[in-house]
Amino acid sequence: MSTPRTPTTHPLTAVPYDVDLTQAQWRKSSYSGGANDCVEVADLGEHVAVRDSKSIGHRPLLFSKVAIGALVKWSSN
Repeated sequence: MSTPRTPTTHPLTAVPYDVDLTQAQWRKSSYSGGANDCVEVADLGEHVAVRDSKSIGHRPLLFSKVAIGALVKWSSN
């Protein structure tokens, strides 16, 4: 019988859940055309918050800047 694996956090995506978002300055891509059908990002120092512009009341996803950098690098290949 195998032992179930415990999920572990990856160093690229480990972000604390107590990040203060009250002063976050959200920005939207200029490609959105002004409609609320885009994602918004906020620079939080060592982290980046990402949220759906249609659902700004929901908690955003939080990523380390290293993880965002890896995603941008990966998506440009």
